[in-house]
Amino acid sequence: KMRVLLLLGLVAFALADITRFEGEKVLRLKPVLEEHVTLIKQLAKSIEVDFWSPESSELVSIDIDVDIRVPAMYLDMVHTFLQQNDIEHEVLIEDLQSAVDGQADNKPSPRAHSYTKYNNWDKIQSWIASVSSSNSNLISKQVIGNTYQGRPMTVLKLGKKSSSTKPAIFMDCGIHAREWISTAFCQWFVKEALSTYGSDSQMTSLLDQMDVFVLPVFNIDGYDYTHKSNRMWRKTRSRRSGSSCIGTDPNRNFNAGWCTTGASSNPCSETFCGFKPESEIEVKNVADFIRRNKSIIKAYITIHSYSQLLLFPYSYTYALAADHRELLKVAEGASAALRSLYGTRYTSGPGAATIYPAAGGSDDWAYDLGVKYSYTFELRDTGRYGFLLPESQIKPTCEETMLAVKYIAAYVQKNLY
Repeated sequence: KMRVLLLLGLVAFALADITRFEGEKVLRLKPVLEEHVTLIKQLAKSIEVDFWSPESSELVSIDIDVDIRVPAMYLDMVHTFLQQNDIEHEVLIEDLQSAVDGQADNKPSPRAHSYTKYNNWDKIQSWIASVSSSNSNLISKQVIGNTYQGRPMTVLKLGKKSSSTKPAIFMDCGIHAREWISTAFCQWFVKEALSTYGSDSQMTSLLDQMDVFVLPVFNIDGYDYTHKSNRMWRKTRSRRSGSSCIGTDPNRNFNAGWCTTGASSNPCSETFCGFKPESEIEVKNVADFIRRNKSIIKAYITIHSYSQLLLFPYSYTYALAADHRELLKVAEGASAALRSLYGTRYTSGPGAATIYPAAGGSDDWAYDLGVKYSYTFELRDTGRYGFLLPESQIKPTCEETMLAVKYIAAYVQKNLY
């Protein structure tokens, strides 16, 4: 009996560690006056609110919708504040815990990995091992380093084996831990590449002529934490002496206009830029890999959510990239390809002008390194579910995104020489 009690105690302890979101709401605020912007920034300083879009209070500006998650205890206060100051708003998510619970479709969760589920890190890790061993003619794997907590970062290399070095595309998913649809896409991409090689002429030609490097989960520690402890976690899980706050925003930690705009030097901020560029081991591992393979990497694609955007450099400056016209043309072609399947509308353009200026991003860094075709996807949706896109939308989201990624890849392939 004692052992049973002990076991129950352990179960209770494990559950107690999970952050719950009962009664929390996600609100969309519409600041139309400079005064509104100032007030929203002041609100963020006075209470703990989680910015979903834009990614921090520093980025709030006029005429851009602001999606925030408000803890239950502050709801009355925030409601009064919005009414008194005449800030237009709507409720996007009525009860956050219900949305978290409702994310999984109600089919019994398979023990194994599934392409239409949000797989936890353990399942993804065993999937990486099995997928790379079962298709050895088209895929190999390489550990590019470990995360802060010691998990291996494995890059999958897709492409027909060749005696000479082939030009390549690099794609990563899951820089931000809570963007689960992003990691689902990298797994889907690998499945599609392997299963359609030989039957889909475009994919066959791509993998014959080029290699695609896929990093299925960039921020593994953070991703694991979203499954085990706090679904809303965004940053890495690194600790630094002198600060009680954990984690850095990996997409503010690249050496591209580092920490000049749209990023915070406060370790407690969701957009903390880190103590120096590449202070995060995950960022350094990826940057080192891309630098080592710089001569062959022709395109860089990074997958995020949410907002339905296809962005390209620059984000750290309003200045247009040297290749702006070509990058825009390709983005618009890719967006049209994506829309052709389910009518999903994407907006394309340079990061700073299309959403807001933000320094230290991986796409700007890759572009400045010399990787011309550098793109950031912000997948579904536009805020109805935000980071909690239901599993029923994994398949359609991945199918349509596939068309856009293949469009970019085909363009790069045509313009290699």
